[in-house]
Amino acid sequence: MSASESNVEYVTVAIGGQMFGIPVLSIEDVLGPQAIARVPLSPPQVAGALNLRGRIVTAIDVRSRLGLQPIAGDAGAMSVVVEHHGHSYSLLIDDVGEVLSLSPEQFDRNPATLDPRWREISEGICRLDGELLIILDVARLLDYASAEAA
Repeated sequence: MSASESNVEYVTVAIGGQMFGIPVLSIEDVLGPQAIARVPLSPPQVAGALNLRGRIVTAIDVRSRLGLQPIAGDAGAMSVVVEHHGHSYSLLIDDVGEVLSLSPEQFDRNPATLDPRWREISEGICRLDGELLIILDVARLLDYASAEAA
């Protein structure tokens, strides 16, 4: 097995000025700003629902999930659509970056100083040229019901 075969590709996304990585294989689509219909009585992390080519997709406010303030003004959030337990979810993020191929040796465990909400949804970190990439665990990010109970 060559080194490139063991590498995993991540799409980088910006949320609140921090760079996060989402595994490429978990992403179905990347969208620009979309019209989102509010869903009454939904948890705060659920921004609403959007129509994606005839499918209703739950939009998750990742900023809210991470304990960050909403984006000021009318700046529309971009969406990364992922699949979880047979359902599609739109993760609302600030911006999409590039695709990085990273080897397992580049990863570290979450530092103890990382915010507990962030640590809960992170698989680990990767230090890149003076910047920290936090690897998102999509399953734990979408487990917002248990996060509310905590």
